[in-house]
Amino acid sequence: EEVVRSRLHPPPPLFFFSFFFSLSFLKYLLHRLWKMTRKVFPPIFQIYGRWVSTCARQAVTIEKRMDSKVWHIGLNSPHKRNAVDGATAKALFDAFLEFESSQSAQVAILFGEGGHFSAGADLKSMNDAEKRNPLISPTGDRMLGPMGPTRLVLRKPVIAAVQGSCVAGGLELALWCHLRIVERTARLGVLCRRFGVPLIDGGTFRLPRLIGESRAMDLILTGREIDGEEAHRIGLATRLCEEGECLAEAEKIAAALASFPQKCLRADMTSARDQWGLSEREAIQREFAGGVKVVEQEALQGASEFAKGAGRHGHFQS
Repeated sequence: EEVVRSRLHPPPPLFFFSFFFSLSFLKYLLHRLWKMTRKVFPPIFQIYGRWVSTCARQAVTIEKRMDSKVWHIGLNSPHKRNAVDGATAKALFDAFLEFESSQSAQVAILFGEGGHFSAGADLKSMNDAEKRNPLISPTGDRMLGPMGPTRLVLRKPVIAAVQGSCVAGGLELALWCHLRIVERTARLGVLCRRFGVPLIDGGTFRLPRLIGESRAMDLILTGREIDGEEAHRIGLATRLCEEGECLAEAEKIAAALASFPQKCLRADMTSARDQWGLSEREAIQREFAGGVKVVEQEALQGASEFAKGAGRHGHFQS
Protein backbone atom coordinates (compact mmCIF):
# COMPACT_ATOMS: atom_id res chain seq x y z
CA GLU A 1 0.00 0.00 0.00
CA GLU A 2 2.86 2.40 0.80
CA VAL A 3 4.54 1.62 -2.54
CA VAL A 4 1.35 2.33 -4.49
CA ARG A 5 0.77 5.59 -2.59
CA SER A 6 4.31 6.80 -3.31
CA ARG A 7 3.85 6.14 -7.00
CA LEU A 8 0.57 8.00 -7.07
CA HIS A 9 1.93 10.89 -5.02
CA PRO A 10 5.64 11.51 -5.76
CA PRO A 11 7.59 13.81 -3.47
CA PRO A 12 6.65 17.47 -4.08
CA PRO A 13 10.17 18.70 -5.06
CA LEU A 14 10.53 16.05 -7.75
CA PHE A 15 7.03 16.75 -9.07
CA PHE A 16 7.60 20.50 -9.46
CA PHE A 17 11.01 19.95 -11.06
CA SER A 18 9.49 17.60 -13.66
CA PHE A 19 6.65 20.03 -14.33
CA PHE A 20 8.87 23.08 -14.94
CA PHE A 21 11.34 21.03 -16.98
CA SER A 22 8.50 19.89 -19.24
CA LEU A 23 7.29 23.48 -19.72
CA SER A 24 10.78 24.72 -20.53
CA PHE A 25 11.35 21.93 -23.01
CA LEU A 26 7.99 22.59 -24.69
CA LYS A 27 8.79 26.31 -24.91
CA TYR A 28 12.15 25.47 -26.47
CA LEU A 29 10.54 23.20 -29.06
CA LEU A 30 7.94 25.80 -30.01
CA HIS A 31 10.62 28.48 -30.34
CA ARG A 32 12.73 26.27 -32.62
CA LEU A 33 9.69 25.36 -34.70
CA TRP A 34 8.80 29.06 -35.08
CA LYS A 35 12.32 29.96 -36.22
CA MET A 36 12.40 27.08 -38.70
CA THR A 37 9.01 28.07 -40.11
CA ARG A 38 10.06 31.69 -40.48
CA LYS A 39 13.19 30.64 -42.38
CA VAL A 40 11.46 28.15 -44.64
CA PHE A 41 8.28 30.14 -45.41
CA PRO A 42 9.07 33.87 -45.13
CA PRO A 43 7.03 34.84 -48.23
CA ILE A 44 3.91 33.32 -46.68
CA PHE A 45 4.23 35.46 -43.56
CA GLN A 46 4.90 38.57 -45.63
CA ILE A 47 1.94 37.99 -47.92
CA TYR A 48 -0.35 37.22 -44.99
CA GLY A 49 0.78 40.36 -43.18
CA ARG A 50 0.16 42.52 -46.25
CA TRP A 51 -3.26 40.91 -46.74
CA VAL A 52 -4.34 41.60 -43.15
CA SER A 53 -3.04 45.17 -43.39
CA THR A 54 -4.81 45.76 -46.71
CA CYS A 55 -8.12 44.39 -45.43
CA ALA A 56 -7.98 46.67 -42.41
CA ARG A 57 -6.92 49.71 -44.40
CA GLN A 58 -9.20 49.46 -47.43
CA ALA A 59 -12.70 49.01 -46.05
CA VAL A 60 -13.22 52.22 -48.05
CA THR A 61 -11.41 52.78 -51.34
CA ILE A 62 -10.75 56.04 -53.20
CA GLU A 63 -9.90 56.23 -56.89
CA LYS A 64 -9.40 59.60 -58.59
CA ARG A 65 -10.14 59.95 -62.32
CA MET A 66 -10.31 62.68 -64.96
CA ASP A 67 -7.35 64.58 -63.49
CA SER A 68 -8.79 64.02 -60.00
CA LYS A 69 -12.06 65.76 -60.94
CA VAL A 70 -14.17 62.63 -60.44
CA TRP A 71 -13.66 60.53 -57.31
CA HIS A 72 -14.82 56.92 -56.98
CA ILE A 73 -15.42 56.22 -53.29
CA GLY A 74 -16.20 52.56 -52.68
CA LEU A 75 -17.40 50.45 -49.79
CA ASN A 76 -15.13 47.43 -49.86
CA SER A 77 -16.58 44.75 -47.57
CA PRO A 78 -18.34 42.50 -50.10
CA HIS A 79 -18.20 39.49 -47.74
CA LYS A 80 -20.88 41.21 -45.61
CA ARG A 81 -22.69 43.07 -48.42
CA ASN A 82 -20.81 46.24 -47.49
CA ALA A 83 -22.39 46.51 -44.06
CA VAL A 84 -20.82 49.44 -42.22
CA ASP A 85 -19.22 49.17 -38.78
CA GLY A 86 -17.71 51.99 -36.73
CA ALA A 87 -14.30 51.92 -38.41
CA THR A 88 -15.84 51.90 -41.89
CA ALA A 89 -18.18 54.77 -41.00
CA LYS A 90 -15.20 56.86 -39.88
CA ALA A 91 -13.21 55.97 -43.01
CA LEU A 92 -16.16 56.92 -45.24
CA PHE A 93 -16.62 60.17 -43.33
CA ASP A 94 -12.92 61.03 -43.74
CA ALA A 95 -13.03 60.17 -47.45
CA PHE A 96 -15.81 62.69 -48.10
CA LEU A 97 -14.12 65.35 -45.98
CA GLU A 98 -11.06 64.88 -48.17
CA PHE A 99 -13.22 65.08 -51.30
CA GLU A 100 -14.91 68.28 -50.12
CA SER A 101 -11.62 69.99 -49.25
CA SER A 102 -9.80 68.97 -52.45
CA GLN A 103 -9.22 71.82 -54.90
CA SER A 104 -9.44 69.53 -57.93
CA ALA A 105 -12.34 67.25 -56.91
CA GLN A 106 -15.69 68.16 -58.48
CA VAL A 107 -17.95 65.08 -58.40
CA ALA A 108 -17.94 61.90 -56.32
CA ILE A 109 -19.47 58.50 -57.07
CA LEU A 110 -20.38 56.37 -54.06
CA PHE A 111 -20.69 52.65 -54.81
CA GLY A 112 -20.27 49.22 -53.27
CA GLU A 113 -17.85 46.50 -54.32
CA GLY A 114 -19.01 42.96 -55.00
CA GLY A 115 -22.49 43.56 -56.40
CA HIS A 116 -24.11 45.31 -53.43
CA PHE A 117 -24.38 48.97 -52.46
CA SER A 118 -24.76 48.51 -48.70
CA ALA A 119 -26.79 46.38 -46.32
CA GLY A 120 -26.68 49.15 -43.72
CA ALA A 121 -25.10 49.09 -40.29
CA ASP A 122 -23.16 45.98 -39.32
CA LEU A 123 -25.50 44.56 -36.67
CA LYS A 124 -22.90 41.96 -35.65
CA SER A 125 -20.67 44.75 -34.36
CA MET A 126 -23.33 46.46 -32.23
CA ASN A 127 -22.45 44.46 -29.11
CA ASP A 128 -18.76 45.34 -29.45
CA ALA A 129 -18.00 48.79 -28.01
CA GLU A 130 -14.89 49.13 -30.19
CA LYS A 131 -16.57 48.17 -33.47
CA ARG A 132 -20.11 49.52 -33.17
CA ASN A 133 -21.28 52.49 -35.21
CA PRO A 134 -20.83 55.93 -33.63
CA LEU A 135 -23.83 57.45 -31.85
CA ILE A 136 -23.01 61.15 -31.63
CA SER A 137 -25.62 63.86 -31.15
CA PRO A 138 -25.97 65.88 -34.41
CA THR A 139 -24.87 69.31 -33.22
CA GLY A 140 -23.31 70.53 -36.48
CA ASP A 141 -22.95 69.85 -40.19
CA ARG A 142 -19.49 68.30 -39.77
CA MET A 143 -20.47 65.61 -37.25
CA LEU A 144 -19.86 61.92 -37.82
CA GLY A 145 -23.08 59.98 -38.41
CA PRO A 146 -23.68 56.30 -37.59
CA MET A 147 -23.17 55.46 -41.29
CA GLY A 148 -20.39 58.03 -41.71
CA PRO A 149 -20.99 61.11 -43.90
CA THR A 150 -24.79 61.35 -43.60
CA ARG A 151 -24.63 64.60 -41.59
CA LEU A 152 -22.19 66.35 -43.89
CA VAL A 153 -23.55 69.18 -46.02
CA LEU A 154 -21.35 69.17 -49.13
CA ARG A 155 -20.96 71.88 -51.76
CA LYS A 156 -20.14 69.29 -54.44
CA PRO A 157 -22.49 66.69 -55.96
CA VAL A 158 -22.36 63.02 -54.99
CA ILE A 159 -23.84 60.27 -57.17
CA ALA A 160 -24.91 56.92 -55.71
CA ALA A 161 -24.42 53.93 -58.03
CA VAL A 162 -26.90 51.44 -56.57
CA GLN A 163 -26.95 47.72 -57.23
CA GLY A 164 -27.90 44.68 -55.19
CA SER A 165 -28.83 45.42 -51.58
CA CYS A 166 -29.45 49.05 -50.66
CA VAL A 167 -31.33 48.70 -47.42
CA ALA A 168 -31.63 50.21 -43.93
CA GLY A 169 -28.62 52.47 -43.33
CA GLY A 170 -27.45 51.72 -46.87
CA LEU A 171 -30.66 53.29 -48.16
CA GLU A 172 -29.97 56.31 -45.95
CA LEU A 173 -26.53 56.64 -47.54
CA ALA A 174 -28.15 56.65 -50.98
CA LEU A 175 -30.72 59.24 -49.85
CA TRP A 176 -27.87 61.47 -48.65
CA CYS A 177 -26.44 61.52 -52.19
CA HIS A 178 -27.69 64.12 -54.67
CA LEU A 179 -28.40 61.64 -57.49
CA ARG A 180 -29.19 57.90 -57.41
CA ILE A 181 -28.51 55.67 -60.41
CA VAL A 182 -30.32 52.43 -59.61
CA GLU A 183 -30.20 49.09 -61.38
CA ARG A 184 -33.49 47.44 -62.27
CA THR A 185 -32.72 44.42 -60.07
CA ALA A 186 -31.58 46.41 -57.01
CA ARG A 187 -33.40 45.85 -53.70
CA LEU A 188 -34.22 48.88 -51.55
CA GLY A 189 -36.11 49.23 -48.30
CA VAL A 190 -36.19 50.05 -44.61
CA LEU A 191 -35.43 46.44 -43.69
CA CYS A 192 -34.10 47.50 -40.28
CA ARG A 193 -37.79 47.75 -39.26
CA ARG A 194 -37.86 44.02 -38.49
CA PHE A 195 -34.84 44.28 -36.15
CA GLY A 196 -35.95 47.33 -34.17
CA VAL A 197 -33.20 49.57 -35.54
CA PRO A 198 -34.45 53.14 -36.17
CA LEU A 199 -33.50 55.47 -39.00
CA ILE A 200 -30.96 57.93 -37.54
CA ASP A 201 -28.97 58.84 -40.66
CA GLY A 202 -31.50 61.22 -42.19
CA GLY A 203 -33.93 58.69 -43.64
CA THR A 204 -37.04 60.02 -41.89
CA PHE A 205 -36.76 63.48 -43.45
CA ARG A 206 -34.92 62.84 -46.72
CA LEU A 207 -37.24 60.09 -47.93
CA PRO A 208 -40.47 62.16 -47.54
CA ARG A 209 -38.79 65.09 -49.31
CA LEU A 210 -37.91 62.88 -52.25
CA ILE A 211 -41.07 60.81 -52.72
CA GLY A 212 -43.72 62.52 -50.58
CA GLU A 213 -44.96 61.73 -47.08
CA SER A 214 -47.56 59.13 -48.08
CA ARG A 215 -45.19 56.89 -50.03
CA ALA A 216 -42.41 57.45 -47.52
CA MET A 217 -44.66 56.34 -44.66
CA ASP A 218 -45.49 53.18 -46.59
CA LEU A 219 -41.81 52.24 -46.86
CA ILE A 220 -40.83 53.42 -43.37
CA LEU A 221 -43.68 51.78 -41.44
CA THR A 222 -44.02 48.49 -43.32
CA GLY A 223 -40.32 47.97 -43.98
CA ARG A 224 -41.25 46.38 -47.29
CA GLU A 225 -38.69 45.86 -50.02
CA ILE A 226 -38.96 47.41 -53.48
CA ASP A 227 -37.00 46.85 -56.68
CA GLY A 228 -35.31 49.39 -58.91
CA GLU A 229 -38.32 49.80 -61.17
CA GLU A 230 -40.63 50.80 -58.33
CA ALA A 231 -37.92 53.04 -56.87
CA HIS A 232 -37.76 54.86 -60.19
CA ARG A 233 -41.53 55.04 -60.53
CA ILE A 234 -41.99 56.73 -57.13
CA GLY A 235 -39.07 59.12 -57.58
CA LEU A 236 -36.56 57.47 -55.26
CA ALA A 237 -34.24 56.53 -58.13
CA THR A 238 -33.04 59.41 -60.28
CA ARG A 239 -32.37 57.13 -63.24
CA LEU A 240 -32.98 53.45 -63.92
CA CYS A 241 -30.49 51.19 -65.68
CA GLU A 242 -29.96 47.51 -66.41
CA GLU A 243 -28.10 45.13 -64.12
CA GLY A 244 -24.36 45.74 -64.04
CA GLU A 245 -24.58 49.21 -65.64
CA CYS A 246 -25.07 51.60 -62.71
CA LEU A 247 -21.40 52.48 -62.28
CA ALA A 248 -20.87 53.15 -65.98
CA GLU A 249 -24.00 55.31 -66.09
CA ALA A 250 -22.87 57.21 -62.99
CA GLU A 251 -19.50 57.82 -64.62
CA LYS A 252 -21.17 59.37 -67.67
CA ILE A 253 -23.19 61.73 -65.51
CA ALA A 254 -20.17 62.59 -63.37
CA ALA A 255 -18.14 63.44 -66.46
CA ALA A 256 -20.93 65.73 -67.67
CA LEU A 257 -21.20 67.50 -64.31
CA ALA A 258 -17.44 67.94 -64.12
CA SER A 259 -17.45 69.63 -67.53
CA PHE A 260 -19.77 72.45 -66.43
CA PRO A 261 -18.74 75.74 -64.76
CA GLN A 262 -18.52 74.63 -61.14
CA LYS A 263 -19.42 77.78 -59.19
CA CYS A 264 -22.73 78.10 -61.01
CA LEU A 265 -23.52 74.41 -60.57
CA ARG A 266 -22.79 74.52 -56.84
CA ALA A 267 -24.77 77.73 -56.31
CA ASP A 268 -27.88 76.25 -57.94
CA MET A 269 -27.48 72.94 -56.09
CA THR A 270 -27.15 74.73 -52.75
CA SER A 271 -30.19 76.92 -53.42
CA ALA A 272 -32.34 73.92 -54.39
CA ARG A 273 -31.25 72.04 -51.28
CA ASP A 274 -31.62 74.90 -48.78
CA GLN A 275 -35.10 76.10 -49.83
CA TRP A 276 -36.91 73.63 -47.57
CA GLY A 277 -38.71 75.46 -44.78
CA LEU A 278 -38.37 78.88 -46.43
CA SER A 279 -41.19 81.04 -47.70
CA GLU A 280 -41.22 81.81 -51.41
CA ARG A 281 -39.84 85.30 -50.77
CA GLU A 282 -37.06 83.96 -48.54
CA ALA A 283 -36.17 81.29 -51.08
CA ILE A 284 -35.97 83.86 -53.89
CA GLN A 285 -33.77 86.11 -51.77
CA ARG A 286 -31.40 83.26 -50.95
CA GLU A 287 -31.32 82.12 -54.57
CA PHE A 288 -30.39 85.63 -55.71
CA ALA A 289 -27.77 86.10 -53.00
CA GLY A 290 -26.00 82.90 -54.02
CA GLY A 291 -26.40 83.41 -57.76
CA VAL A 292 -25.43 87.05 -58.13
CA LYS A 293 -21.89 86.30 -57.02
CA VAL A 294 -21.54 83.77 -59.82
CA VAL A 295 -22.86 86.11 -62.52
CA GLU A 296 -19.70 88.17 -62.46
CA GLN A 297 -17.40 85.18 -62.05
CA GLU A 298 -18.76 82.69 -64.60
CA ALA A 299 -21.96 83.87 -66.31
CA LEU A 300 -20.37 86.77 -68.22
CA GLN A 301 -17.66 84.49 -69.55
CA GLY A 302 -20.26 81.88 -70.48
CA ALA A 303 -22.35 84.47 -72.34
CA SER A 304 -19.26 85.54 -74.27
CA GLU A 305 -18.52 81.95 -75.27
CA PHE A 306 -22.15 81.46 -76.32
CA ALA A 307 -21.94 84.54 -78.54
CA LYS A 308 -18.94 82.95 -80.23
CA GLY A 309 -20.90 79.76 -80.94
CA ALA A 310 -20.21 77.53 -77.93
CA GLY A 311 -23.17 75.60 -76.55
CA ARG A 312 -25.47 76.05 -79.52
CA HIS A 313 -27.43 73.24 -81.18
CA GLY A 314 -26.91 70.89 -78.22
CA HIS A 315 -23.14 71.00 -78.39
CA PHE A 316 -21.13 71.89 -75.33
CA GLN A 317 -17.46 71.60 -74.58
CA SER A 318 -15.74 73.15 -71.57
